This record gives sequence, structure tokens and C-alpha cells, in this order.
Amino acid sequence: MRILLLASAFNSLTQRIHCDLREQGHTVGVELIPGREPPAAAVERFAPDLLVAPMLTRAVPEDVWRHHPVLIVHPGPPGDRGPSALDWAITDGAAAWGVTVLQATAEMDGGPVWASVPFAVRPCDKSELYRTEVADAAAEAVALAVERWAGGSFVPAAGATGPLRPYHAQEFRRIDWAVDGTGDVLRRLRAADSQPGVLDVLFGREYYLHGGHREDRLRGEPGALLATRDGALCRATADGAVWIPQLRPRREPGGPATFKLPAAHVLGDALTGVPEVPVTPAAAACRDTWSELRYRERADVGYLEFAFPGGAMSTGQCERLLAAYRAACERPTAVLVLGPARDFFSNGIHLNVIEAAADPGEESWRNINAMDDLVEAVLTTEKPTVSALAGNAAAGGLMLALAADEVSCRASAVLNPHYRLMGLYGSEYWTRTLPRRVGEEQARRLTGAALPVGAHEAARLGLVDRVRDDGTAGFRAWVEREAAALAAEPELTERLLAKKQRRSAEERERPLAAYRAHELARMRETFFDPDAPYHALRRAFVHRTPAAGTPEHLRGQAPRRPGEPGPAPVGLGDATEVRVRPVTAMVWDAGT
Repeated sequence: MRILLLASAFNSLTQRIHCDLREQGHTVGVELIPGREPPAAAVERFAPDLLVAPMLTRAVPEDVWRHHPVLIVHPGPPGDRGPSALDWAITDGAAAWGVTVLQATAEMDGGPVWASVPFAVRPCDKSELYRTEVADAAAEAVALAVERWAGGSFVPAAGATGPLRPYHAQEFRRIDWAVDGTGDVLRRLRAADSQPGVLDVLFGREYYLHGGHREDRLRGEPGALLATRDGALCRATADGAVWIPQLRPRREPGGPATFKLPAAHVLGDALTGVPEVPVTPAAAACRDTWSELRYRERADVGYLEFAFPGGAMSTGQCERLLAAYRAACERPTAVLVLGPARDFFSNGIHLNVIEAAADPGEESWRNINAMDDLVEAVLTTEKPTVSALAGNAAAGGLMLALAADEVSCRASAVLNPHYRLMGLYGSEYWTRTLPRRVGEEQARRLTGAALPVGAHEAARLGLVDRVRDDGTAGFRAWVEREAAALAAEPELTERLLAKKQRRSAEERERPLAAYRAHELARMRETFFDPDAPYHALRRAFVHRTPAAGTPEHLRGQAPRRPGEPGPAPVGLGDATEVRVRPVTAMVWDAGT
């Protein structure tokens, strides 16, 4: 079928549905609303058999749903209605929740139900839940609903008629640090981690708190700031303490827009006297505390896990991960596995930290060099390495994954092997690793088309080596079994020798330093050119500026009239030469 996705942003779930529907053989286009033209006109141009709305922040226009079937993805079980479904579920401590696909009607979230899929609510931040359990349930529900629609015989269940739950405003999120226990505080923080945050007061100024993690040892006067760690802030509750990774200052009337940054970065000198309390990756793996890095060993395999908010990696985060990686390489293990237990692998450089820097061009340069140092360390590791992608990866973060000898990928992961939507040539040795995996022609196509790639397509292309269709826990258990089997292989010595010989031959053909020099020359030119589109695109991304319309590469081809010739072949050439309108802020993940 021809299926048009209606969405407020091309966010993670919209990308997931886009990949899945293409994998199922459908012709898929995207229309972002509001756009440059009325949605009805865009729909008529694409001429869909069916419309699917994975993520909308406003109602589908009546002149669309009255003339075309529109299936809405609602992140709540049948009967739930309202704009803050996940926020309420997490705040209320729901153990089970669901995703419902219903047909758009005049009644908000009240149309006929075409499919619903339940899921267990894990104790994690809303955006992590959204990109894992919610996304898995939504993908399953959409596939079922589309199949039922195409079949023509399914009779959908009647829609909900109960009252709408209200918007989850700040009045419902407020924390009373003097009386609220850790469980209540965590639920409120986690329900607001991506947007809008929990409004609170620190040092006489209002901030939005983003994200929440339990602390197992530190204690103090309720509300007191107890410690910092790698940019995060530890605050005492009535019966314990929590870590808050990010803050966003409340915007002053008439002042500039604000955005999320590491909490300690935002508070700066106000934290004088608050101690930095580090934890080693190995110690963190044995504790219930916040840490971006964890390291453990099992069956002659080392596992270096990392989890960075939003998947972005600042200069400091890259340097800390590199230090932990080098330490892991020195351990007496046979195999090293790299990747988080859940959610993002990585999205590359940290655009928010760059935007906040006194000199964004200089910080961009520092950040990309730190990323390159990390990728080079993986490329030159002597023992076998495995990247485990439990979740999405994009741009330089994906190239970090591809630096490993083998790449294992959860079937639900969405990969974006391109840079051009941020106006960048790219680095992280992509000109070496990507063509060696998929070939020169496919590398040009992937970087030029700038479309998300599903895990199964990635495996067919050679972008990843193995795909596992499972939940995050099942995927991680499978990765551990595969890694243990690799470590126990009798031929492991021969494998290591072959790796060393291959790397030596590649170095003679063209040294790694040559790839890095070529890429960084292009990146430096962009970073220090004030007129380069990258700077406007970065600002639009950081400030969450809505796209000024649907980019042409997402729209898909309108159906041809009888006798009308198809589109002429387009040579992608050097994908990095494609110019991007500065007002178009296409992001690889818009969170929730």
C-alpha cells in the first residue's frame, strides 16, 4: 500500500514506523504538520491508501480524516485519553501500560480501535521507555492495524467515551523535597525527563530538572545538594537521594530561549563547596547509583556499558569513555563488548554543549577530535571487539559502533549513517569504515539519501553483522552468549592473527591518519566558517525549532499518471556537497 505518515517531527518513533513499513513492502512518505502547505493538499499529492500518525502534538485536520482513513498511535491502553498518557502512567506508578492504534474522528482519542499492544513499564526515564517498550509495542500495533485495514474484513472495536485526562502541567509535577520520598521524586522526574522537566528552585532561580536516578549511599538534609559527578547533581530526598543529570534554566521574560545542559555546567560557581564524588565504572556496575559508565566481566568477556542523555557525547564524555575503554583493553579478557544495556548507542557530538560554549566553533573542533580519538582506539584494539546496539545510533555515534570488529543489533534499532542534515561532512573515520562495510556506492547512497535504516536492511547491506528480534533484556542475554562463545573459540588465536595482518595491510594501503586528516580538514573548514549552514542547523536543533516544512527527501514519490515517465536518475556524487536550508532542522531523534 501507499502509506503517508503524518507527524509533528521526524522523531524516533516516526523513524521506526517509517523503517518497519518500508521493510514490510509498503511505499512510505512523510508529511510534517504544520507545514508550508495545508495538510489536505499534501495528502492529495501523495495519494495514500492509508495515513498513519505515529506522533502528533495537534489534532488531525477535519478535512483530512473525513476524506481519508487516518490511524493514530496513542501511547496508552484502550480507554485512555488525553495528551499526557505516558506522563500519567509513570507518575502513577503503573506496572503495565499499552499502545493503542485508533482511527481519527472528531472525538480526541475516541475513534474506533484497530489494534492495541500491552507492555511492562520499566522504572526508567520517559524518553528511554518511549524509545524501547513503547516503540516496540507501537511498531507491533501499527503492523497489526495496517494488516487488518488491508484485509478489509476486520471490524474495529468501539472507541473510548470516558473523560479526557488533563494535560500533565507543573502543578502535578511539583516536588516537596522536605516530605517526598525517593520513589515519589523519581516518578516525577522520570515522567518529565525529556519534556517539559520539573520546575524547581535552586539558589534562588527557577530551573527545569531533567532525568532522575537513585543514589544508594549519599544522604543529607532533604533538599540539600550533596555531590556532583561528571556533570550530574545529587540531591537529598526525605528518605534518600537522587541524581539529576540535566537542568534547563527557566526562560526569563523577553530573554533568550534556554536548553538542557549537564546540571553542574548550568550551576557553575554556585556549586562551590559541593564535592565531586566519582565512581569507577567497575564499582558503578555493582551499585544502585548514577554513572554514565559501567564495566563488568563475565566468562572471559569484558563489557563496557555507557549511557549518555540523548545519546550525545561531549568532549569530556568522550575523554572519560576513552579512558575507561583503554583500561578495559588492559584487562585479561579475550573479548571486549561495547554498548549500553538499553536505549541509544550514541548520536555523536554534543550539540547542546557546543551551542553553550563561548566559541561553538572551537568546541565543535575539540569535540570531534575527542570522538576521533575514541574511534581510533576501537579501530586499533588488538583483542576482538563487539558493538552491541540495543537502541538507535546516528552520525558519528554509529561510526563509533562500526569501528568494532563485529556489530550486533537489536531488530528495533534505527540507524542513521549520515551527517548532511546537520550540514557536516563527518569524521570518526567514516570514509574508511562505511565503504569497507557496504561498498563505495552504498556509502554514497546512505550518506546522501539521509534516511533512517532499519536493522534488517542494515544487515542486508552489511552495515551490521547480526540482528536479534527481542526485547532489551533478551537482546543483552543473547549478546552475552555470543560473546562468551567467541571468547571460547579454539580458533581465537588465528582470528587475532588474521586481524593483525589485515590491519597492517590496510595501514600500508592508506594509513588511518590519512583518513582522519582528510575528514578533519573538511570539518575544520565548516566549524570555523561563520556562514556555514551547520551553525544555523545546530541552533535550530538545540532550540527545538520546528521544521519550516517537510523536507523533500522525506515526502516520497507521488504516484505517476499513466504514460508519465519516472524520475530521472540522480547522481549523489559527494553527499557532503548537498546544501541544506538553514531553517530545516531535521534531527535524528526528537525524544518523545
